[in-house]
Amino acid sequence: MPPETLAGELLFDHAACALVLTTPDGVILRANATACTWLGYTHEELAGAMRMRDLLPVGARLFYHTHCQPILEVQGSVAEIQVDLRTRGQERLPVLINIVRQQEGDRLVDHWAFFKASDRKAYERELLEARKAAEAALEARRSAEEELKKLNAQLSAADRRKDEFLATLSHELRNPLAPMRSALDVLTLKFARSADGRLLQAFDRQLRHLTRLVDDLMEVSRITQGRMQLRRTAVDLSTLVAGAAQDLATTMEAAGHTLRLSIAPPPVTVDGDPTRLSQVVLNLLTNAAKYTPDGGLIELHLACDGEMAEIRVSDNGIGIPAEALANIFDMFSQLEPALERSRGGLGIGLALVRGIVELHGGSIAADSAGAGKGSSFTVRLPLSANATRPVEAAPAGELPARVRVLVVDDNEDAAKMLAMALEWSGCEVRVAHSAAQALELLPGFAPEAALLDIGLSDMNGYELARRARQLPGGAHTMLIATTGWGQQKDRERAFEAGFDHHITKPIDFDLLRPLLHGLAVRGE
Repeated sequence: MPPETLAGELLFDHAACALVLTTPDGVILRANATACTWLGYTHEELAGAMRMRDLLPVGARLFYHTHCQPILEVQGSVAEIQVDLRTRGQERLPVLINIVRQQEGDRLVDHWAFFKASDRKAYERELLEARKAAEAALEARRSAEEELKKLNAQLSAADRRKDEFLATLSHELRNPLAPMRSALDVLTLKFARSADGRLLQAFDRQLRHLTRLVDDLMEVSRITQGRMQLRRTAVDLSTLVAGAAQDLATTMEAAGHTLRLSIAPPPVTVDGDPTRLSQVVLNLLTNAAKYTPDGGLIELHLACDGEMAEIRVSDNGIGIPAEALANIFDMFSQLEPALERSRGGLGIGLALVRGIVELHGGSIAADSAGAGKGSSFTVRLPLSANATRPVEAAPAGELPARVRVLVVDDNEDAAKMLAMALEWSGCEVRVAHSAAQALELLPGFAPEAALLDIGLSDMNGYELARRARQLPGGAHTMLIATTGWGQQKDRERAFEAGFDHHITKPIDFDLLRPLLHGLAVRGE
């Protein structure tokens, strides 16, 4: 027998499927070893001795005669018919059958190929289970994504409500602060030369502290939303740091602290916002005083290190545990010892400090040897040799010429106190408690400046500003929005309505005086 024939015989006999040759009427001519093994017969018991119908149950035999035979006669092949075969032991063997009818010499021969369907069913079951598992995982993922979207939406809504709450809280707190600030300015102007000004100093110190807390609430919200804007100018840190130390001298003395200064000689110039940088130093010094037991030592250093200015505030207070150093600058971070001593504050001061420092392109780091071993905060800011020089503030006291000012506020205390402070500064003042009253006064009084409250009862300040601009001479009046709403969007809305300036309550005369001073000089 030629080698190729022998190879073909071996391939036929030991194929991975059962192979059977029959006559068109089903007489078995030949079966391979695989078929004999599956069915339990010898080749001699099958070839020439049995028909295919003998291996088929009654139902499969009927199907073979009514469907398979007609199709074989028409198209010569049948594919993937699933039936059961009966083995020698009368067991059922599920198989898939492919049949091809071929002409071999002068006779027709049917080639049968059997594939075990039991393995396929198991495989299909596994595929089905895998598909179900995949679909379940996909559904779980979709549910998780939907839940995540809901949580994100809830967090966004909570964050938005938090910002709205902080803005509203700040506004409501500023309303009573406004007349208090104006009243203090009047008392300061009236009794500036008094022999004993300790009461006024204490009042001023605590009012400024309360105002800073309100401002901190708003500013930390602006930082987290990326909306804080810096008013950059050339800042001499030597002067700024010394001034901050002077501002807190009384606080240090009251607690019996020793404040030791080491300040590099001027100029130590950075390009920054002097108000914000002053906040940084004041907050760090206040923190040191708060977390240091009475009679402690606090050190304030300013030095130049290469191209960086370095401000360091150190104390010998309660210290910072190692595990708290990582999140000491987080919002609402508190130290337990501080809470126990009722000096914890709002927990936003250091978060605000970090935000302001980073906006200036600087960095801040905290260091402590542990609880009870003091702490140190180091701020590094880039030095600048080409920053724009600041505009000198107007001198305190009376203005060089009388300025006509209209104060519009439906809070009578706030309006009266602000008017009194302006009068003590040399202004000619008229007061209106509604938008309608202001519109009546404007034409005859012709003020050079008008301070308009936004939250008026009969008309908001934005609409009042628009109408004021349309009156004769209204285009030349300096309109100043005075409001407890201090977010960036509130400023933008004020400028769109025609205001020249926006000042949040309580009004700081150090901010208002230069504006009025410019009008007075222009009118001389």
